[in-house]
Amino acid sequence: MATAEVGFVTVSRVVIAAAADLITGVERRVVGDDNVRTAQGNAWAAICADRARAQARADMDVMVAALAARPRARRARRGRQRAVGSSPRSSASQAALVSTR
Repeated sequence: MATAEVGFVTVSRVVIAAAADLITGVERRVVGDDNVRTAQGNAWAAICADRARAQARADMDVMVAALAARPRARRARRGRQRAVGSSPRSSASQAALVSTR
């Protein structure tokens, strides 16, 4: 039984290696030798993405700090602001809540 297991493992490894070689060859033919992805290329892309994310976060922090530092503008007319529940629609809905019994 041990010989059969060793043979199965060997065959499995050979099949996987052949499939990997086939995929690599197809990739080289489709995208060209210069555009084949490598671990180094993937790492560089990840570094660039991290830098872009950090820059975007820093830009957002600057914008938020600028907004927080600005003095707040006061409204000139506070009388125009309605109280909660003072619109005609809300009055009608409040009247509907009143019991008629």
